[in-house]
Amino acid sequence: MKVMGMILLAGVLASVALADNVRPAALQGVGIDQRLNEQVPLDLAFRDETGKSVKLSDYSGNKPIILALVYYQCPMLCTLTLNGLVRAMRMLSFDAGQQYSVVTVSFDPREAPALAAAKKSRYIGDYRRAGAADGWHFLTGDEASIRSLTQAVGFHYKFDPQSGQYAHATGLVILTPQGRIARYFYGVEFSPRDLRLALVQASANKIGSPVDEVLLFCFHYDPLTGKYSLVITRVIQLAGACTVLVMGAFIGLMVWRERGTRLRT
Repeated sequence: MKVMGMILLAGVLASVALADNVRPAALQGVGIDQRLNEQVPLDLAFRDETGKSVKLSDYSGNKPIILALVYYQCPMLCTLTLNGLVRAMRMLSFDAGQQYSVVTVSFDPREAPALAAAKKSRYIGDYRRAGAADGWHFLTGDEASIRSLTQAVGFHYKFDPQSGQYAHATGLVILTPQGRIARYFYGVEFSPRDLRLALVQASANKIGSPVDEVLLFCFHYDPLTGKYSLVITRVIQLAGACTVLVMGAFIGLMVWRERGTRLRT
């Protein structure tokens, strides 16, 4: 069984390396770079869910920040990211607005505060903790502010004019109270234990270490044209590789056992 585990692990690592080389053109340059200890520009102007003009500095100063970059009309992974975040938050003993803040920013400049308000209403309802509305903020902004923020945290995405959607990766960025990048989380599911530790460290202005990149990509797919369109994920690639490897290892183990039985008889 140990041998099977080693074979499986080697196959998974190989598939990760291969995935970087076989990304479709639409996903070239899309991803999240880890820019630990870099300062996020806190003077950037956005609009909150009420339409009020705000700056990131309005949410900084005394609490660590969970920064989630999404767009509110994303057909799949952005919703999964926020769903995963709220599930992890519900497992924490910390309360949003008390020990930490959450700032969700749309990277789509076409989106308006009304969409942000709808998202906030849903997720504050899902979170189900008193005072959360003061600790979880949903922002929209113009192209200049969005670009400055996404470049600062290493978030790279592409707009597809044909579908009107974005190719992007998913994850969270943890900021210190002063707005320095302390930790990254990739994917759409987040360990409450790891999230709590990251918040504790960020609150003490400690910068974490780089983490392994397991990227989920969201993009539109049109089956009529054969072009990528709904979801392209490394998880799908890994799942396919794992399935093949497990089947191959199982068949190999059965053949090895059968040969051993024949030799003994």
